Amino acid sequence: MKTNANPLSALMVGTGEYTTGYVHGQASQSDKGAGVVALTLSDLRQRGKLQHLHMAGTNGTKFPGLRKHLQTVIDSRYQGLSTQFETYPADDIASDPFAYQSALTKLSRDDVVIIFTPDDTHFDIALKAINQGCHVLIAKPLCKTLEEHLQLINAANEQNVLVAMEVHKRWDPIYADARDQIRTLGDFSYFSSYMSQPKSQLDTFRTWAGKSSDISYYLNAHHIDFNVWAVKGQFCPVSVTANASRGVAHSLEIPTEDTISLSTQWRRHDNGAQACAIYTASWIAPRSDVHSQQRFHYMGAKGEIQIDQAHRGYSLSTDESGFRSPNPLFMKYEPDALGAFAGQTSYGYRSIEAFVDAAISIKAGRSTPADWNGRLATASDTLPVTAILEAGRRSLDAGNRQVHIHSDASGRIRHLD
Repeated sequence: MKTNANPLSALMVGTGEYTTGYVHGQASQSDKGAGVVALTLSDLRQRGKLQHLHMAGTNGTKFPGLRKHLQTVIDSRYQGLSTQFETYPADDIASDPFAYQSALTKLSRDDVVIIFTPDDTHFDIALKAINQGCHVLIAKPLCKTLEEHLQLINAANEQNVLVAMEVHKRWDPIYADARDQIRTLGDFSYFSSYMSQPKSQLDTFRTWAGKSSDISYYLNAHHIDFNVWAVKGQFCPVSVTANASRGVAHSLEIPTEDTISLSTQWRRHDNGAQACAIYTASWIAPRSDVHSQQRFHYMGAKGEIQIDQAHRGYSLSTDESGFRSPNPLFMKYEPDALGAFAGQTSYGYRSIEAFVDAAISIKAGRSTPADWNGRLATASDTLPVTAILEAGRRSLDAGNRQVHIHSDASGRIRHLD
């Protein structure tokens, strides 16, 4: 690990859809054909917030095609923007699951590592990066078990680095306003969310679907985090019972559930008031006007809120793509009138930028990692998310048994049974 006073550098671990938009040798057919992470970091570098960019995958033979893809969807599309980065492993190495470790040696203390890899790999990669003094942003879920999550918190505290979960809905202006409104609606009473993606995602994620993770970890994490964020400091989850449907994925020889629902009981710390929530996620939806259906209903003691995140009153129809409901609030891919990238205010971009800004502030001595609790989705603040997700998986594996979540007197989660 080097030490210097230059602007931060960043390492992207993972080369898939969310990082690059490159899937199975071509641009993803989802709404993320140009990716999010590589595009955002390239623009942050152009703006002077970052310097060197690195990318680590497991298959180096993928990189020639990946570079050509990014040249087409980013470099050639946006005036003055370059996605140049160092890649690991070398282009002639077909398999190296530990290439990220070589990439980490090129970073300095306080540099940034952004992890978008299969869920079961998050913990090992993040722990290695933390122990080398890097600030780490991890795709949801942060990790798969409460035990791993607690280990990451302890390691981050020892190294004095920031670790957070990338949950861009916290930067969606409508979700952010809803969260603030919820704080005025009295005690939490009921929450129901639904999020889906089309059957094509089963093929996109064929290598890990049902093997290393499931649709609840992948999609329910979004709204569980929103619920946790909205009632932070007031309510904590106490039990989870999960149910699932099966059939479609298995017919495609993918050993995973089609749809998962987590029924969760919550309790208020001080007076014992109770609330309930149901989080549902599916990846067998039909193709529609949006890549992901996503909505929720929140009811408090003094009011309720409903949000359809997929539809914002904006529709587009073309000969090539047909009818769709685009969401430039998440990521604005269309260049501005001068041909420049113009997505800096999109909440997918802002989520990553906010983490980079926090790392810059910590390195400059203007803040500490602990200062970002309550401001970012830090490892400390998102502990209940992992607890609910793991409890849901345990419940399914035990034939839908109720799994209890135990907290101490302060409301901090300690263990499951």
